[in-house]
Amino acid sequence: MTPPAGAGSWLGTRRRLVSVRCAPSRPAMALPLLGELWAELPVEKRLFCSVLLFSWAVYLWEAFLARRQRNVYRTTTHVPWELGQIMDLETFEKSRLYQLDKSTFSFWSGLYSELEGTLILLCGGIPFLWNVSGQISGHAGFGPEYEITQSLTFLLLATLFSAVTGLPWSLYNTFVIEEKHGFNQQTLGFFLKDAIKKFIVTQCILLPVTSLLLYIIKIGGDYFFIYAWLFTLVVSLVLVTIYADYIAPLFDKFIPLPEGELKQAIELMAKNIDFPLTKVYVVEGSKRSSHSNAYFYGFFKNKRIVLFDTLLEDYSALNKEQPEGEDGEEDDTKSKVKNKKQGCKNEEVLAVLGHELGHWKLGHTIKNIVISQMNSFLCFFLFAVLIGQKELFAAFGFCETQPTLIGLMIIFQFIFSPYNEVLSFCLTVLSRRFEFQADAFAKELGKAKDLYSALIKLNKDNLGFPVSDWLFSMWHYSHPPLLERLQALKDAKQD
Repeated sequence: MTPPAGAGSWLGTRRRLVSVRCAPSRPAMALPLLGELWAELPVEKRLFCSVLLFSWAVYLWEAFLARRQRNVYRTTTHVPWELGQIMDLETFEKSRLYQLDKSTFSFWSGLYSELEGTLILLCGGIPFLWNVSGQISGHAGFGPEYEITQSLTFLLLATLFSAVTGLPWSLYNTFVIEEKHGFNQQTLGFFLKDAIKKFIVTQCILLPVTSLLLYIIKIGGDYFFIYAWLFTLVVSLVLVTIYADYIAPLFDKFIPLPEGELKQAIELMAKNIDFPLTKVYVVEGSKRSSHSNAYFYGFFKNKRIVLFDTLLEDYSALNKEQPEGEDGEEDDTKSKVKNKKQGCKNEEVLAVLGHELGHWKLGHTIKNIVISQMNSFLCFFLFAVLIGQKELFAAFGFCETQPTLIGLMIIFQFIFSPYNEVLSFCLTVLSRRFEFQADAFAKELGKAKDLYSALIKLNKDNLGFPVSDWLFSMWHYSHPPLLERLQALKDAKQD
């Protein structure tokens, strides 16, 4: 029987009214539906989507924190009253604008990096590059059975791609941001030669180490993860030992600290705390940047201290007119003379070294090594558990083969990413604790007053912004904010 005109419309409206009254809300209906769809997906699809979703979740979290900090840079335009005694308005404004520019740059470079990584995963970039590597190896006479050769080709192409796509960002950071705020000391020629040299040195270390690691995993049997961990431990210790003597001098000039009052004072302080100092070097960091630093290295009875010339008021090339380089280096670097002296006085340098040596005396270096190696062993053990899961490889487009290098990449970079985020935060918290302890050690050496003034000078020289969002600093800062460190030193300074 045909309903009268308008009846169908009325009945439809009635049904919709009933539906509106009785049906659950759309979000309540959507969640079970999404759950059902998710459960129906193959395991490899769920793995792939989980990796992608977590990557974007981390990016959005980082972007949220960065936005909070940028708001601090934008809105804090006047020197807070507690900083009135340690920072003038001109320096405060310079540091604010510098950090604002860096934050904006970080936002765009981070967005590009996330989009690039997402496109590589969605478009099958990893299996594509692996196949290209196989073709190149095949043309060179190495068939599919030469997996290590194909892996090294893949690694070379991947690092080359990363270097090329990262070059424009590095150029902008160096010649726009750092140049604008007076830190860059490089010419374009010096920068490009440096980048090529870094790439070559990296490959000379990375490729042999990777080939040996893959070989150990291949022949190691059921306990390969123990041998792989021991191998990486030995490699890391060797690199730490030879870095400053053989690798760093390829990029910067290291000269012994000249005899004088500063060197004698450093040797005396080292002797008083039983630090087995053998040599003190000054590195010409001013040829690439006016940022300053200091560190020590070496094992057992062969420890050395390295001071950047930008840290030393009496040695910094930025505090005086430079003569032309002896080897034509005047064409590769700039000579920028500042109106204000940069660096610290000898007493302040000793206070900074007192802090650094405090890390050694308090066992922070050994603790960090132990934590790093425990984490490395755990990761290799879990890798041994997971490497046999074919779904991991299928999730990223490797359905026919399961190359060891790809397994390392998938498990260490993607599957472990939630664990890596948690570990990184925990290490950041621990690092801040170590920094406070090292400051306290310098206080015990009677260096509180000099460390107080040195921290202020270094903050000014590096245009550090002393105001930070609490959540941003908690998540990112491996060193406590300046005001917190100064407050901890203040009582001892007054005494």
